Amino acid sequence: MAVIKMNFLSQALGMQTNVTICLPTFSFADIMAKREEVYVPGMKYQVMYLLHGTSGDDSDYLNFSNITRYADDHKLAVVMPAGFNSDYTDFPGGANYLTYITEELPKMCQSIFPFSDKREDNFIAGLSMGSHGAMKIALMYPERYCAALIMSGAARRPDTIKAFVEQRNKGMGPLPVPDLSKVYDLEHYVDGPDDAYGYAKRNVKEGKPLPKLIFTVGGDDGVKETALWGYEEMKKLGYEAEYIEVPGYRHEWDFWDLSLRNAIKDWLPIRHSVIYPGE
Repeated sequence: MAVIKMNFLSQALGMQTNVTICLPTFSFADIMAKREEVYVPGMKYQVMYLLHGTSGDDSDYLNFSNITRYADDHKLAVVMPAGFNSDYTDFPGGANYLTYITEELPKMCQSIFPFSDKREDNFIAGLSMGSHGAMKIALMYPERYCAALIMSGAARRPDTIKAFVEQRNKGMGPLPVPDLSKVYDLEHYVDGPDDAYGYAKRNVKEGKPLPKLIFTVGGDDGVKETALWGYEEMKKLGYEAEYIEVPGYRHEWDFWDLSLRNAIKDWLPIRHSVIYPGE
């Protein structure tokens, strides 16, 4: 497995930024399978865009989960951008993180790395704040992603944003969490550019392909109701959706690591192999 840490100038952000990429390479699995030709011109990988949570960056999953091993075992490329506390949106008068992750980053990656651009080979996932980003982006661009893994949360709604702001104002400890009331126009949020549920309804109405949505949350996590609400809304709209609640876990890395392992191994439509020319 190659772990690539890139620093490059982002046009959408207007500054240098970091992205970490896991790219499967020759491994012991290839030795055991007696595979002589591993690197074939024209070969492609399925790819997962993996979004971190609040106060994180592109190194979170490398530091706190086994994503490198899971990606290598299942021949899956993983792209982990640094979204910082952007809530995966374009800031008014600030950096355009949503545009960066949905437009610039995929184009850059597909130009440089052997990533498949087919819908059935692209996935998006995220935890906590990243669950909002992953769900929103999957519903904004259903023609690009065949499935989304939504860990410990769901896309923002005006009521959950207001609750988050209230909790922040009461004090959330040492974390410098963003004030979402300054990020979103709550009076015009519904059916606006950041309303995932608005996109979800329009996708159905317009007959667009609908991504599979997997919601997973710890049984002792305070965001359980948010995740369940998101799942139920998607089911009502006719989406293929699953809700997986695991007892005994909170908002924690042990749970997210377990979720990633299960999702890559069983839940997501992953080939578990390189895409060779002609396949």
